[in-house]
Amino acid sequence: MTFKAIIFDMDGLLVDSEPVWHEVEIELIESAGYSYSKELRDMGVGMRVDEFAAILQRHYPKLGESPEAIEAAITERMLNLPPGRIKAMPGADELVKYAAELGIPRAIASSSSQRIIEHFVGLMSWDELIPQRYSAEFVQRGKPAPDIYLHAARQIGIAPECCLALEDSRLGTQAALAANMTCYTVPDLSHSSVSDFADVNDKVYLSLQEILGEFKEKRIFA
Repeated sequence: MTFKAIIFDMDGLLVDSEPVWHEVEIELIESAGYSYSKELRDMGVGMRVDEFAAILQRHYPKLGESPEAIEAAITERMLNLPPGRIKAMPGADELVKYAAELGIPRAIASSSSQRIIEHFVGLMSWDELIPQRYSAEFVQRGKPAPDIYLHAARQIGIAPECCLALEDSRLGTQAALAANMTCYTVPDLSHSSVSDFADVNDKVYLSLQEILGEFKEKRIFA
């Protein structure tokens, strides 16, 4: 099968940020006198930040006066991290440059806020390489709903069934598949394993390098 566009997730797929999000959440939660449960953390992986902030407030009411306040606190901590804390995932830079060199229509479809997306893309020097970047904060529903993937496909002018989505999380994979896209999942091993996707997606890869190799070998872009 050939595709006409790539739509990238960002956190945990292109940038190695999930452990950093986790650290920031732990610091905030523990500063309010709570202990962060693994079950709650796992629930939030791939979720839109404002939606997860509402869940955090229900479990940890002293964390902030509103979900908006909690989201703002997490976001500011992420934006103020030393630049070296956020790094590209192995193979991400090569994959992004490959797509740009071939002129493949491409976009980011992320659960992070637009501020975070722009900040991380800037840190990676991908501003021109991925010119279209979309946050789920501007659609009705976050992942696992398909809204952000459908929005990105509309913006780049490619039918969803002709788009290849790249994801790392269960919620993101579900969102891409619900949008009628083919999804290649590269599990972020900081929060999941390959076996976690056995009941979700049969196209699971160990690395972005493996995906890039398949792109070159099978010439899967029309």
